[in-house]
This record gives sequence, structure tokens and C-alpha cells, in this order.
Amino acid sequence: MATLELSNVRQRYGRQTVVDGVSLTLTSGAIACLLGPSGCGKTTLLRCIAGFEPLTEGEVRINGEVLASPCFSLPPERRAVGMVFQDYALFPHLTVAANIAFGLRRQATALRQGRVDELLETVGLTGLGRKYPHELSGGQQQRIALARALAPRPRLLLLDEPFSNLDVDLRERLSQEVREILRREGMTALLVTHDQHEAFAMADEIGVMQAGRIQQWDSAYNLYHRPANRFVADFIGQGAFLPARALDAQHLETALGCIRSNKPLNSARQAALDVLLRPDDVVWDETSPLRAEITQRAFRGAEILYTLRLASGVELLSLLPSHQDHAIGERIGVRLDVNHVVAFAASAD
Repeated sequence: MATLELSNVRQRYGRQTVVDGVSLTLTSGAIACLLGPSGCGKTTLLRCIAGFEPLTEGEVRINGEVLASPCFSLPPERRAVGMVFQDYALFPHLTVAANIAFGLRRQATALRQGRVDELLETVGLTGLGRKYPHELSGGQQQRIALARALAPRPRLLLLDEPFSNLDVDLRERLSQEVREILRREGMTALLVTHDQHEAFAMADEIGVMQAGRIQQWDSAYNLYHRPANRFVADFIGQGAFLPARALDAQHLETALGCIRSNKPLNSARQAALDVLLRPDDVVWDETSPLRAEITQRAFRGAEILYTLRLASGVELLSLLPSHQDHAIGERIGVRLDVNHVVAFAASAD
């Protein structure tokens, strides 16, 4: 296991800055994720750690050892860093067992075979060592790619959008399985993805990236309930912004009544605010005098996600149990039940 440290890492292509001053520490045995939209710099940062891209500024260190700086770059093969690629990159002419053993060529035959058998069992593919990659499903190929990366016992494992080629159900199940495998191996790992559900399922801590910078490094719970800025609030989860006015440091006035925060709000110094409301903050209540029109609905089995329009024209989301079945165009009573009050200066839009 290893500790990964990035200090003020920058990477540029010509005049374009792709990674802009990223610093982070990933402690030994932790599983973390870089999460963000396409083009935010997350994959480039991963490649900098792996040694596939040079640094313009900063340092990459593992256990205090410098792997990269602007004037030095340890070759990728000497970093003891494993990588699982988006397209798996398995060798089609090699068997499953030979793929897993690829990084163990210098070991004695008995040790190599023992490690292969151990990993086949770990990833749940015992007995498939003589198969070829094309004979396996996408989920099985992903597990083989993971086993191959784990075989040399790297100090750090990097995963680049590892589930993007899989269907949604398999992606969710496999992400949880991979987390358990990494836990059993005691592996320090860093995942890159644009899918927050993957990030939530796998990572202990998550860095949300935008424009080459980490906007917030935190737990999934805090990213959802305590976003550091408006970008994180928009990118994580679902929600809508309701105009508000600060009455004092802990009370906001909105079209749906007064909201009280348990903690003083830094944003309360602003005259005009937008308060973030998640779908579970807007509750159906037929006794409420406040009415909202249903403009859209999305059935999700146990729940229905409603889009509601207030008389002011502001739209909110509300997640209700599916037995509360309302039609589009229906006006329902609503009230707020907000446990985590998050407000930002009103948007200029």
C-alpha cells in the first residue's frame, strides 16, 4: 500500500492549461475518484500520475519518492503503478491466464501460476484461465483487466473510466464488486469517471473537477449535501435553485416560506440568494396552502420524480413514493423539509 501526493501539478499543451495546479493526498489503502465532465482534465491528470504525460509544474510522489517533476520523469514501467484502461487493452492472442501473468514474466513458474490462480478466484473467474478474451463477456473482460493490473502487486492502481463500455445494471454491480476486490487486496486506487453513481459506489473520497481544477475533495455525502460552490451543486445529484432573501445569518425567506439553517450561512451577506433544493427537500402535503403544478414526471419504480412549477414560474423537483401517483397538469400541495441549507449568491442569468 502507498500514499500518493500531488503538489501543484500543472500540465499544458502549448498555451492550453489542461491540469491547473492540482494538489491532493491519497492515503494508503484509500479508494478515491476524480469526477467531472468530459474535457475537465481528469484523464490527463491520471496519465500524469502514470507517467504517460509530462508535468509543466509540480510534483508527483508515492511514499515520498518523486515520480515526476518538470525536470524529471521516472519511466512508467518503473513506477510500480498499475492501470486499468477504458477499453481493457487485453491481448487477444493470449489466454486469460497468460494475460494476467503478463507482468509476472520474471517470477518463477510456480509463483506466477499461484498468483494467477489466486487472482482468478479473487475476481470470480476460477476455471476460465484457458479461455481467450473474445470468449468472455464485457464484465468478465473487465475483471481480467483488473486482475492483470493487480498481479504485480503495484503500489497504486489507476482506473480510467473502467466501466464505460458496460450497460448500466452491470456497471453498477461491477463497480461494487471491484471495490470489494480492491479492499481485499489492500490496494490504494484512484478512479476517473464522469458517472457520479460509479464514483459514489466505489470511492471513499471524491474530487470534483472542472477546467483542470479540483472544485471540492470530499465524501459523497458532503458533495451532495454540502457542495462547496455552484458548479458542484449543479453537477452532483439533482436539484433546483429557488430565489431567496437573507433575513439574518440563519433564516432565508423564499416563495415557499422561511427556511432556517442550523448553522450560520456565509452567503447570508449577499442581498439576493439562490437556495439549493434537492428532490427530497420538497415534500407533498395536501394540507399546505402552497400549490405547484406538475409539468413532468419520471417513474422510477418505488419512486416518481416530479417537476413542479410554482406560480412565480420557478421549477423544482420532488421525489415522492410511487403510490402518490399524480398526473401532469395536476396542482398539488407542497412544503419544504430542508435539513441541509445550501445557498449561493443569486445567478446573474
